[in-house]
Formats: sequence, C-alpha cells, structure tokens
Amino acid sequence: MTDHEQRPEAEGTEPTLSRDILTKLSPIDWARFGVHRIAYCRPAMINGALAVAIHAADGTPIGAAPNAVLAEAAIREHEMIPALLH
Repeated sequence: MTDHEQRPEAEGTEPTLSRDILTKLSPIDWARFGVHRIAYCRPAMINGALAVAIHAADGTPIGAAPNAVLAEAAIREHEMIPALLH
C-alpha cells in the first residue's frame, strides 16, 4: 500500500485508514485529507468501567462507547473516518 491508499470497504461506506498509512502522511497530505474527518479509539477506564474513548485526530477527546464496534459506529455516524491504531 502506498501512503495514499486506503483499506477497501464495502460499497457505500467510508474507508478505514490503518496506523501504518496515517504515520506516513505528510503535513500536506493531512491538510488535503482533512484532519477534522479522522477519529481514533483507544481503551479507557470511564467511571470505573473498561470502555473505548473516541478521540479526534489531534487527540481531543470527543466521545466514548462501551465497546470498539459501537465506537466505530459512532465515528461513522458523525461522518468521520475511523483510524485503526492497533
């Protein structure tokens, strides 16, 4: 995969960007793509329970979900593209 390729997705869905692709993007590529459209998830303790925190591409917390499937669905619901960091 080149820096500009994305993982194939089902027709009609947004692509999911891998960690490898995201770490290789140049500042110009980030600006061109629109960093405000990318979000990522990471495990977190929220109110004493294991959950998934949702962050904007710049690291700003923007939400949480009880599991990764619901976190990805929330990201897509808000017309953002989930980035896989694992």
